[in-house]
Amino acid sequence: MSEQEINKKEELKEEEEKKQEKQEAKNEEMVPKAEYDELDDRFKRILAEFENFKKRSMKEREGLYNSILSDVVEVILPVVDNLENAAKVETKDESYKQGVELVLKQFKDVLKSKGVEEIKAVGETFDPSLHEAVGSIEDETKGEKEIAQEYRKGYKIGSRIIRHSMVVVAN
Repeated sequence: MSEQEINKKEELKEEEEKKQEKQEAKNEEMVPKAEYDELDDRFKRILAEFENFKKRSMKEREGLYNSILSDVVEVILPVVDNLENAAKVETKDESYKQGVELVLKQFKDVLKSKGVEEIKAVGETFDPSLHEAVGSIEDETKGEKEIAQEYRKGYKIGSRIIRHSMVVVAN
């Protein structure tokens, strides 16, 4: 045998040993199927719990935001009421009245941009979840439980009532 043939055999032998070592290392790294299934199941459950946590946190954040917003708006509403009353008053100074109306419009625009809506009252049917009845009158021109007058406007954000409308109900 020549030296070249001997070197080739040794190289082949070394390659075979390396392949065998790799296979043994691979076998050592493999996890038994039962253990793998258990780990996979735990991973999926933890992932699902995390997704639920993210959704729950998002809902809590939105609820907290709406709660804080409604608290702030509730404090501002008497100011809006007073500006509305000031805009209704007759005055000789028209520019003063226009200034009050502009400030009132600005307040209403800010409220609207934050999702605050006025609750419709006059002409609507009385709804105890939206309106607060402070009186009743007999009026044949109005339908049953129809709102005849509004003393104070009500406001809501989405389905959450910030302040009920104070109304007078007919019949």
